[in-house]
Amino acid sequence: MDLKDLDQQMRSLEYFSSLNLLPACWPIIRLDGRSFSRQTADRFDKPFDHRFRDLMVSATGTLLAELQGVYAYTMSDEISLLLPRDWALFDRRLEKVVSISAGIVSAAFSQALGAAAHFDSRIWLGPDVSLVLDYFRWRQAEAATNALHGWCYWTLRKTGKSIAEATRLLSSKSAADQNELLFRQGINFNDLPRWQRRGVGLFWESFEKEGIDPRTGQTVAALRRRIKIDRELPMKDEYAQMLSGIIAAHSSLQFPVFEKSCH
Repeated sequence: MDLKDLDQQMRSLEYFSSLNLLPACWPIIRLDGRSFSRQTADRFDKPFDHRFRDLMVSATGTLLAELQGVYAYTMSDEISLLLPRDWALFDRRLEKVVSISAGIVSAAFSQALGAAAHFDSRIWLGPDVSLVLDYFRWRQAEAATNALHGWCYWTLRKTGKSIAEATRLLSSKSAADQNELLFRQGINFNDLPRWQRRGVGLFWESFEKEGIDPRTGQTVAALRRRIKIDRELPMKDEYAQMLSGIIAAHSSLQFPVFEKSCH
């Protein structure tokens, strides 16, 4: 068998290498930390730690910039990145998108943490904007549910309950019951920081920056873009309206230069 025949035979066994994201759909990449319960057990406060939040936000911003996404959302150890509908990097090859996105976030998070961390990646496809909005509303609702449960679980643990006892006590409790449990411990869930209950959003914003035209020596205003980090996200319909505006702005405007994230 000559080298050309061997090459063709080997490539024919790469079963999914030709699988591409559907055209005219909005791709969303969702990434999750692998075994993060062990990864974060001794490093961060429970149930929430702003240091861990900042690591996730930093990795999310890196992913948004590297893949030129429209909007990114992170909560807990999860990231969702919305890509443009006509996004064409890597020829929209599924294997490339999944592997490279997981690699970017794993590398960025590990470098910031100072220890190895791994993320897995998957793809969601939305044929229209309304489903994209529903997707992010779904993830935000999940963030709120997880935050409430997490606060209840760690509140019970800190009162002396074992893992099994805390899990059993919460297994049949409704959201109202969980809120009442926290209230009896002096915690009003609605008063907790929004980023804990609603997650954090990252998106591009435009701004003007003064510079000197080297040809004339005159001061001119140039259009730039930077990543805005929103830790005070709205909810439900207001959140959907905000996302609609971000998507519309991204579709209609072009920003030639990227600058460091704005906090």
